[in-house]
Amino acid sequence: MSQEIPPSEYIVGKTLLIDKPLTWTSFDAVNKIRWQLKQLLKQKLKVGHAGTLDPLATGLLIICTGKFTKRIDEFQGQEKEYTGTFVIGATTPSSDLEQAIDFHFPTEHITDELLYNTTKQFIGTIDQSPPLFSAINVDGKRAYLMARKGDETILPTRKVEIREFDIRDIRRIDKLIEVDFRVSCGKGTYIRSLARDFGKALDSGSYLSSLRRTRIGEFRIEDAMSIEDFVKLISLVQDEKL
Repeated sequence: MSQEIPPSEYIVGKTLLIDKPLTWTSFDAVNKIRWQLKQLLKQKLKVGHAGTLDPLATGLLIICTGKFTKRIDEFQGQEKEYTGTFVIGATTPSSDLEQAIDFHFPTEHITDELLYNTTKQFIGTIDQSPPLFSAINVDGKRAYLMARKGDETILPTRKVEIREFDIRDIRRIDKLIEVDFRVSCGKGTYIRSLARDFGKALDSGSYLSSLRRTRIGEFRIEDAMSIEDFVKLISLVQDEKL
């Protein structure tokens, strides 16, 4: 996207690549962009995102405007790539840092070789159950709302595809092991669930301490802009119209 693009093209349809900041929901990002475009165009505009990122995740968010919102399903179905860190030797109820550690597990038996070999169990089509703290509807209620009230309803498994699962670095800190990873996967894969299941496969526990989405199909994080840069760009276009 560049400032030479006529504002009317947002109505016809644009695909915006946004680097979602930490703690923002995907809906926060959509709302911010919708409001900025409303100020620019002086009219309401359809705006939606193609694939939710958790508030504690950062990275690539595809936001579609105008008629391009019809392509959201197409983008959601494309392969995604993530990088991040698992912490081996402990768990949290949410399988990430939203909740505090609830249990600790042994790690003395876990060698680097075991870590690398265990990744192979998750490559291909696997059965995966979503994390309890997810936005999935269960009898008309969001799973995370039920989980926060102590309801530990087991969510049904689904088939997901993990095409690549690479370990990039291993650090041992006290009795915990931090594992930096890269994962390429298909639609519907939960990386928090992968963290949980990876820990179980190691006869230990695990949670996700950081996550960044780096690619969706052919779209890459290197080509994305921050929310702040988008706001500045819209301001420049508004100044040119004055």
